Amino acid sequence: MWTFIQDQILGMKWLNALIEQLLLMFGFNLDSRIGGSIQFFIYDTIKITALLCVLIFLISYIQSFFPPERSRKIMGRFHGIGANAVGALLGTVTPFCSCSSIPIFMGFTSAGLPLGVTLSFLISSPMVDLGSLVLLISIFGVKIAVTYVVLGLVIAVLGGTLIDNLRMEDQIADFIRNNNSKVDIESPNLTVKDRLLYSRDQVVSTFKL
Repeated sequence: MWTFIQDQILGMKWLNALIEQLLLMFGFNLDSRIGGSIQFFIYDTIKITALLCVLIFLISYIQSFFPPERSRKIMGRFHGIGANAVGALLGTVTPFCSCSSIPIFMGFTSAGLPLGVTLSFLISSPMVDLGSLVLLISIFGVKIAVTYVVLGLVIAVLGGTLIDNLRMEDQIADFIRNNNSKVDIESPNLTVKDRLLYSRDQVVSTFKL
């Protein structure tokens, strides 16, 4: 069953076979360098586009449950290396992009979260998520994908723990520590339809960029 999921659903080998048949019908020699390149380009473009659409939709739906303020409250319940681990794990289900790092860092820090926990969250969030996991499985297989995720989480936890041990809080600018603004207000209770529309809009806006 897993082999079928990896090969036919994530890897879309059926699509590769279909493209091969279509190119053969048009007289392409797939054993040649040009024919093989055309087949690979068409197959990979369609596969990655389809996977990205599905993944952006799913990730956006998950993200609608975890606004930054809610993430801050969850991480604030833990302490020590356990807090770094929770921050790293929470970062995997709240895939904020790298452009969000600065405002999220400022909001988490001004809200009183330890610097190490904030860094663990910010390291794992753009690096380890559902999208990277599924894409890696479809391209390189389960072992490499799992290894990437595990190493990403370890790096996030170790990075946050190192910052904690170095006691670098005094290196944060005063205007960030004294900033009383919230990262985001607690989101209202969204309906399933609202979340689906939000996810759809995220897919559309991503491809418009």
